Amino acid sequence: MAVSFAPSALLARLWPRAGRRAGADDAPAAPLGSLRGQLLRWLIVPLVILVAANAVSLYRDALDAADIAYDRSLLASTRALAERVSVRDGKVVADVPYVALDSFETDTLGRIYYRVSGLHGETVSGYDDLPPVPKDTPRSELYPALVRFYHADYNGEPVRIAALLQPVYDDSMRGIALIQVGETLDARRALSRRILLNTLLRQALLVLAVATLVWFAVRLVLQPLMRLKHVVETRAVTDLSDVDEALVHREVRPLVAAMNGTMARMQNLIASQRRFIADASHQLRTPLTVLKTQAELALRENDPAAMQAIVRSIAATTDSTVHLANRLLTLARIEHGGANALLSPVALSDVARQVGLELALPAVQKGIDLALEAEDDGATTVDGQALLLHELVSNLADNAIRYTPPGGTVLLRVRRLIGVVVLDVQDSGPGLDPSEYDKVFMPFYRAQAALESNPGGTGLGLAIVRDIATVHGATLALDRAEGGRGLKVSVMFPARELPTEAEGSDRGRFNAG
Repeated sequence: MAVSFAPSALLARLWPRAGRRAGADDAPAAPLGSLRGQLLRWLIVPLVILVAANAVSLYRDALDAADIAYDRSLLASTRALAERVSVRDGKVVADVPYVALDSFETDTLGRIYYRVSGLHGETVSGYDDLPPVPKDTPRSELYPALVRFYHADYNGEPVRIAALLQPVYDDSMRGIALIQVGETLDARRALSRRILLNTLLRQALLVLAVATLVWFAVRLVLQPLMRLKHVVETRAVTDLSDVDEALVHREVRPLVAAMNGTMARMQNLIASQRRFIADASHQLRTPLTVLKTQAELALRENDPAAMQAIVRSIAATTDSTVHLANRLLTLARIEHGGANALLSPVALSDVARQVGLELALPAVQKGIDLALEAEDDGATTVDGQALLLHELVSNLADNAIRYTPPGGTVLLRVRRLIGVVVLDVQDSGPGLDPSEYDKVFMPFYRAQAALESNPGGTGLGLAIVRDIATVHGATLALDRAEGGRGLKVSVMFPARELPTEAEGSDRGRFNAG
């Protein structure tokens, strides 16, 4: 398959695409406020509601008990009156002394009214206008007597009336008399108010006592968090050691473990920054010293030809220094921010084809046969960052061209295997000793063969490749190139699911030699 080298296509491939910043539309989270306040609210407010419901229930029960007690007293008065009812000369009579009338008509808290009715409903004694028994009033089941209790209004006041059916008889007749005793509700209301006030007072004291206990309990429970806060606040700025999880309760220990994990990551980040600063200062010191020396030589030189040679040397040293600085910045960017960027589908074969186009001219100038073998784009799609993947392939291909002697070959191959997409970059250069396979990924490490064939290298190319592979979850493998000479670097990426039924094998090859 032919590959186009048109500049417009190359520029279109190189043009960066803006990515959506993660979390740009996310609204800031509202502050949670005080933990102590939330605990107290969640404990005290439901407690107050429950106590209020309990107070209502207690008040109703107390009123029912008071009604039963007053009704029993009312029934006793009715029975006492019924004992004075008899039949005399064929008529129902009530023998109620004057003193008894006084006791029935009034008491210390309210008034009491009574009425005794004969066999035919006629008033025998008492208040003849006392309200009659409603027809639908049921008989009370609480007492072994034919008694009915009901509420009514008498003389503009609410009253509670007990109506007792009392059998009366003599030798000439027998029948049922009705004895009614009514009582105003003043005494009941006074008792109800007293019960209500006592209930509310006791419930209020209970809520106050429980709230005090809860406040002290919450304060006691939160003390370990306060100690943890004090430990963290009083630490030295450089102290990133783990916090003792025994300082807090078991439920809070995952938070402390997460804090310790964050501190460990900060330690790694700081160590990486220190290492980068040390490496950068060490590596940049030599070319800057050379530049200074060359500039001083140029100032002392009077021969134009010699000065021109020195200037060319300064330009070459500057290019080398810029290349080193770019590599250092790339390495720092990957180490400190590459893992946080969003991944998107990227056709690895497209990236390899683009790198081949960019490096075709240096390969031709060196007399190297640069070839590409790639399956179709759908089969070689991986989740990644296009710019970082371009940097990875470019570093591998550039290294291969630099360390391959003139007349050699460099092959870029992208293929799909079971579950992985594999990028192979192999050359016909001097290769590496297997004992150095693990060392070459260390920053600034240079193998002996690399020092001989390319003394001006930086030793950062494979370190950058390793970090980019780590960001993408890929694995690296080194081996001898096919034929036993040279080096083959393989990068295995997790493959995406194929969008079509079968994997294509549209293989292409271009030659830049």
